[in-house]
Amino acid sequence: MRTRLVKDFQFEAAHRLPRVPQGHKCGRLHGHSFKIQVEVEGEIDPDTGWLLDYAEIGEAFRPLHDTLDHRYLNEIEGLENPTSEVLAAWIWQRLIASLPQLVRVTVQETCSARCVYEGPTG
Repeated sequence: MRTRLVKDFQFEAAHRLPRVPQGHKCGRLHGHSFKIQVEVEGEIDPDTGWLLDYAEIGEAFRPLHDTLDHRYLNEIEGLENPTSEVLAAWIWQRLIASLPQLVRVTVQETCSARCVYEGPTG
């Protein structure tokens, strides 16, 4: 039986987008309460009855949370232009080795705006 697990994480961080047009509000320093969803998918182990322990997803994400929470994202290597799209891909790249079942990373930066990333193409 195939299933998908979703685990939510949150962190607070500041950033600015240096490549937006002059005068764009996101070019100014501001912060977000980011919500991250990490999704894994695969076959359920017949012995355990689960795909994997939710704690494994949490353990994989913990170092990223420590790197991102209450930080200025622009100062983190690879996030010099920390759009939601760039952040989602950055998270994916750091999770895929420990979570090979990873199928989706969602970055929600406001109540009504989010980016869904499903890995590199081609």
